[in-house]
Amino acid sequence: MYAHSPTPPALLVVAHGSRDPRHAATVHALTRRVRALRPGLRVETAFLEFDGPAVDRAVASLYRSGVREVVALPLLLTRAFHAKSDVPAVLTAAASPLPDLSVRIADVLGPSPLLLANLERRLGEAGLTPADRATTGVVLASAGSSDPEAIAVIAETAREWRHTGWCAVRPAFASAALPRTEDAVRALRAQGVRRVAVAPYVIAPGRLPDRIAAGAAAAGADVVASVLGPSPELARLLLRRYEAAAGSPARVPALTG
Repeated sequence: MYAHSPTPPALLVVAHGSRDPRHAATVHALTRRVRALRPGLRVETAFLEFDGPAVDRAVASLYRSGVREVVALPLLLTRAFHAKSDVPAVLTAAASPLPDLSVRIADVLGPSPLLLANLERRLGEAGLTPADRATTGVVLASAGSSDPEAIAVIAETAREWRHTGWCAVRPAFASAALPRTEDAVRALRAQGVRRVAVAPYVIAPGRLPDRIAAGAAAAGADVVASVLGPSPELARLLLRRYEAAAGSPARVPALTG
Protein backbone atom coordinates (compact mmCIF):
# COMPACT_ATOMS: atom_id res chain seq x y z
CA MET A 1 0.00 0.00 0.00
CA TYR A 2 2.78 2.46 0.85
CA ALA A 3 4.61 2.44 -2.47
CA HIS A 4 6.52 5.66 -1.89
CA SER A 5 8.30 4.62 1.29
CA PRO A 6 9.48 1.47 3.08
CA THR A 7 7.71 2.78 6.19
CA PRO A 8 4.07 3.82 6.44
CA PRO A 9 3.21 7.51 6.37
CA ALA A 10 3.00 9.20 9.74
CA LEU A 11 -0.49 9.97 11.02
CA LEU A 12 -1.06 13.54 12.16
CA VAL A 13 -4.37 13.94 13.98
CA VAL A 14 -5.54 17.53 13.59
CA ALA A 15 -7.97 18.57 16.34
CA HIS A 16 -9.70 21.90 16.70
CA GLY A 17 -8.49 22.74 20.19
CA SER A 18 -10.30 24.30 23.13
CA ARG A 19 -9.75 26.49 26.16
CA ASP A 20 -11.19 23.58 28.17
CA PRO A 21 -8.30 21.29 29.18
CA ARG A 22 -10.60 18.25 29.00
CA HIS A 23 -10.61 18.61 25.22
CA ALA A 24 -6.86 18.14 24.72
CA ALA A 25 -6.77 15.39 27.35
CA THR A 26 -9.44 13.47 25.42
CA VAL A 27 -7.66 13.94 22.10
CA HIS A 28 -4.38 12.66 23.54
CA ALA A 29 -6.14 9.67 25.10
CA LEU A 30 -7.61 8.86 21.70
CA THR A 31 -4.25 9.04 19.92
CA ARG A 32 -2.74 6.80 22.58
CA ARG A 33 -5.43 4.24 21.82
CA VAL A 34 -4.67 4.50 18.10
CA ARG A 35 -0.96 3.87 18.79
CA ALA A 36 -1.89 0.82 20.86
CA LEU A 37 -3.96 -0.56 17.99
CA ARG A 38 -1.19 -0.01 15.44
CA PRO A 39 2.25 -0.52 16.99
CA GLY A 40 4.97 0.94 14.83
CA LEU A 41 2.80 3.64 13.29
CA ARG A 42 3.99 7.16 14.03
CA VAL A 43 0.97 9.02 15.44
CA GLU A 44 1.17 12.68 16.42
CA THR A 45 -1.36 15.33 17.40
CA ALA A 46 -1.75 18.98 16.41
CA PHE A 47 -4.36 21.65 17.08
CA LEU A 48 -5.82 24.45 15.01
CA GLU A 49 -6.04 26.80 17.99
CA PHE A 50 -5.86 27.13 21.78
CA ASP A 51 -3.74 24.00 22.36
CA GLY A 52 -0.31 22.97 21.15
CA PRO A 53 1.50 22.00 19.15
CA ALA A 54 0.17 24.07 16.26
CA VAL A 55 -0.07 22.29 12.93
CA ASP A 56 2.95 23.98 11.38
CA ARG A 57 5.15 23.07 14.35
CA ALA A 58 3.95 19.46 14.33
CA VAL A 59 4.59 19.11 10.58
CA ALA A 60 8.05 20.68 10.92
CA SER A 61 8.90 18.37 13.80
CA LEU A 62 7.91 15.32 11.77
CA TYR A 63 10.01 16.55 8.87
CA ARG A 64 13.07 17.17 11.04
CA SER A 65 12.81 13.61 12.35
CA GLY A 66 13.03 12.25 8.81
CA VAL A 67 9.35 11.80 7.95
CA ARG A 68 8.56 12.53 4.30
CA GLU A 69 4.99 11.21 4.05
CA VAL A 70 2.18 12.38 6.31
CA VAL A 71 -1.52 11.62 6.45
CA ALA A 72 -3.29 14.49 8.18
CA LEU A 73 -6.59 13.42 9.68
CA PRO A 74 -9.09 16.15 10.68
CA LEU A 75 -10.65 15.13 13.99
CA LEU A 76 -14.03 16.35 12.78
CA LEU A 77 -17.38 14.63 12.39
CA THR A 78 -18.65 16.58 9.36
CA ARG A 79 -17.25 18.45 6.38
CA ALA A 80 -17.96 21.95 7.62
CA PHE A 81 -15.81 25.10 7.31
CA HIS A 82 -12.84 23.76 9.27
CA ALA A 83 -12.58 20.68 7.06
CA LYS A 84 -13.16 22.51 3.79
CA SER A 85 -11.01 25.56 4.38
CA ASP A 86 -8.99 25.81 7.62
CA VAL A 87 -7.35 22.39 7.61
CA PRO A 88 -6.23 22.40 3.95
CA ALA A 89 -4.97 25.99 4.23
CA VAL A 90 -2.91 25.43 7.37
CA LEU A 91 -1.44 22.19 6.04
CA THR A 92 -0.51 23.78 2.73
CA ALA A 93 1.24 26.62 4.56
CA ALA A 94 3.04 24.15 6.81
CA ALA A 95 4.21 21.85 4.00
CA SER A 96 5.14 24.46 1.37
CA PRO A 97 8.64 25.27 2.70
CA LEU A 98 9.58 21.62 3.26
CA PRO A 99 11.10 19.90 0.19
CA ASP A 100 9.92 16.42 -0.77
CA LEU A 101 7.22 16.33 1.92
CA SER A 102 4.00 14.60 0.86
CA VAL A 103 0.88 15.42 2.90
CA ARG A 104 -2.45 13.77 2.25
CA ILE A 105 -5.64 14.85 3.99
CA ALA A 106 -7.90 12.06 5.18
CA ASP A 107 -11.67 12.29 5.12
CA VAL A 108 -13.55 13.58 8.14
CA LEU A 109 -14.84 10.89 10.47
CA GLY A 110 -18.54 10.99 9.76
CA PRO A 111 -20.77 9.51 8.75
CA SER A 112 -19.81 5.97 9.76
CA PRO A 113 -21.44 2.92 11.34
CA LEU A 114 -18.60 3.01 13.87
CA LEU A 115 -19.86 6.39 15.11
CA LEU A 116 -23.34 4.96 15.58
CA ALA A 117 -21.78 2.06 17.49
CA ASN A 118 -19.93 4.60 19.62
CA LEU A 119 -23.19 6.41 20.38
CA GLU A 120 -24.82 3.09 21.30
CA ARG A 121 -21.93 2.34 23.65
CA ARG A 122 -22.38 5.66 25.47
CA LEU A 123 -26.14 5.20 25.81
CA GLY A 124 -25.57 1.72 27.20
CA GLU A 125 -23.09 3.10 29.71
CA ALA A 126 -25.75 5.65 30.70
CA GLY A 127 -28.12 2.83 31.59
CA LEU A 128 -30.17 2.03 28.50
CA THR A 129 -30.61 -1.55 27.33
CA PRO A 130 -31.81 -3.02 24.01
CA ALA A 131 -35.21 -3.54 25.63
CA ASP A 132 -35.53 0.23 26.03
CA ARG A 133 -35.35 1.02 22.33
CA ALA A 134 -39.04 0.78 21.49
CA THR A 135 -40.03 3.26 24.19
CA THR A 136 -37.05 5.64 24.01
CA GLY A 137 -36.60 8.65 21.80
CA VAL A 138 -33.08 9.94 21.23
CA VAL A 139 -31.82 13.44 20.63
CA LEU A 140 -28.68 13.33 18.48
CA ALA A 141 -27.06 16.51 19.79
CA SER A 142 -24.19 17.88 17.71
CA ALA A 143 -22.06 20.96 18.15
CA GLY A 144 -23.76 22.67 15.22
CA SER A 145 -22.61 24.41 12.06
CA SER A 146 -23.66 27.12 9.64
CA ASP A 147 -22.66 24.81 6.76
CA PRO A 148 -25.77 23.30 5.09
CA GLU A 149 -23.86 20.17 4.08
CA ALA A 150 -22.86 19.48 7.69
CA ILE A 151 -26.42 20.04 8.93
CA ALA A 152 -27.78 17.69 6.26
CA VAL A 153 -25.32 14.97 7.29
CA ILE A 154 -26.42 15.22 10.93
CA ALA A 155 -30.08 14.99 9.90
CA GLU A 156 -29.36 11.96 7.71
CA THR A 157 -27.41 10.31 10.54
CA ALA A 158 -30.44 10.77 12.80
CA ARG A 159 -32.71 9.18 10.18
CA GLU A 160 -30.35 6.26 9.75
CA TRP A 161 -30.08 5.72 13.49
CA ARG A 162 -33.88 5.74 13.81
CA HIS A 163 -33.99 2.59 11.65
CA THR A 164 -32.09 0.61 14.31
CA GLY A 165 -35.13 0.42 16.59
CA TRP A 166 -35.34 3.62 18.64
CA CYS A 167 -38.90 4.92 18.63
CA ALA A 168 -37.66 8.32 17.42
CA VAL A 169 -34.39 10.13 16.77
CA ARG A 170 -34.22 13.89 16.38
CA PRO A 171 -31.15 15.99 15.52
CA ALA A 172 -30.27 19.02 17.64
CA PHE A 173 -27.49 21.59 17.68
CA ALA A 174 -25.62 23.45 20.40
CA SER A 175 -24.87 26.42 18.12
CA ALA A 176 -25.37 27.95 14.66
CA ALA A 177 -28.46 25.87 13.79
CA LEU A 178 -31.80 24.83 15.23
CA PRO A 179 -33.36 23.10 17.08
CA ARG A 180 -31.47 23.32 20.36
CA THR A 181 -31.16 20.23 22.54
CA GLU A 182 -33.86 21.35 24.97
CA ASP A 183 -36.31 22.02 22.14
CA ALA A 184 -35.72 18.59 20.63
CA VAL A 185 -36.28 16.95 24.04
CA ARG A 186 -39.55 18.86 24.49
CA ALA A 187 -40.67 17.97 20.96
CA LEU A 188 -40.22 14.28 21.72
CA ARG A 189 -42.21 14.68 24.94
CA ALA A 190 -44.99 16.40 22.98
CA GLN A 191 -44.90 13.50 20.54
CA GLY A 192 -45.74 11.19 23.44
CA VAL A 193 -42.34 9.53 23.80
CA ARG A 194 -42.11 7.94 27.24
CA ARG A 195 -38.35 8.12 27.76
CA VAL A 196 -35.98 10.66 26.20
CA ALA A 197 -32.22 10.21 25.95
CA VAL A 198 -29.69 12.77 24.76
CA ALA A 199 -26.65 11.46 22.90
CA PRO A 200 -23.94 14.10 22.38
CA TYR A 201 -22.50 13.71 18.89
CA VAL A 202 -19.23 15.39 19.83
CA ILE A 203 -15.79 13.92 20.35
CA ALA A 204 -14.50 15.68 23.45
CA PRO A 205 -15.77 17.73 26.40
CA GLY A 206 -15.88 21.51 26.16
CA ARG A 207 -18.16 24.54 26.02
CA LEU A 208 -20.61 23.20 23.43
CA PRO A 209 -20.95 19.73 24.99
CA ASP A 210 -21.61 21.47 28.32
CA ARG A 211 -24.33 23.47 26.57
CA ILE A 212 -25.86 20.22 25.30
CA ALA A 213 -25.89 18.76 28.81
CA ALA A 214 -27.41 21.95 30.24
CA GLY A 215 -30.16 21.92 27.62
CA ALA A 216 -30.89 18.27 28.31
CA ALA A 217 -31.16 18.96 32.04
CA ALA A 218 -33.34 22.04 31.54
CA ALA A 219 -35.82 20.05 29.46
CA GLY A 220 -35.83 17.08 31.83
CA ALA A 221 -34.22 14.42 29.65
CA ASP A 222 -34.25 11.03 31.34
CA VAL A 223 -30.78 9.96 30.15
CA VAL A 224 -27.77 12.00 29.07
CA ALA A 225 -24.88 10.06 27.59
CA SER A 226 -21.23 11.03 27.63
CA VAL A 227 -19.37 12.45 24.63
CA LEU A 228 -17.90 9.98 22.15
CA GLY A 229 -14.49 10.22 23.81
CA PRO A 230 -11.43 8.01 23.27
CA SER A 231 -13.47 4.93 22.46
CA PRO A 232 -12.29 1.80 20.64
CA GLU A 233 -14.81 2.54 17.86
CA LEU A 234 -13.39 6.00 17.30
CA ALA A 235 -9.80 4.73 17.34
CA ARG A 236 -10.64 2.11 14.73
CA LEU A 237 -12.36 4.74 12.61
CA LEU A 238 -9.28 6.94 12.67
CA LEU A 239 -7.23 4.05 11.37
CA ARG A 240 -9.76 3.35 8.62
CA ARG A 241 -9.61 6.96 7.43
CA TYR A 242 -5.81 6.86 7.66
CA GLU A 243 -5.56 3.69 5.57
CA ALA A 244 -7.85 5.09 2.87
CA ALA A 245 -5.85 8.31 2.62
CA ALA A 246 -2.48 6.58 2.76
CA GLY A 247 -3.33 4.74 -0.43
CA SER A 248 -4.60 7.86 -2.22
CA PRO A 249 -2.51 9.84 -4.72
CA ALA A 250 -4.18 13.15 -3.75
CA ARG A 251 -1.87 15.58 -1.93
CA VAL A 252 -2.30 18.90 -0.23
CA PRO A 253 -1.49 21.22 -3.18
CA ALA A 254 -4.09 19.45 -5.33
CA LEU A 255 -6.73 19.89 -2.64
CA THR A 256 -6.17 23.62 -2.37
CA GLY A 257 -5.66 24.49 -6.00
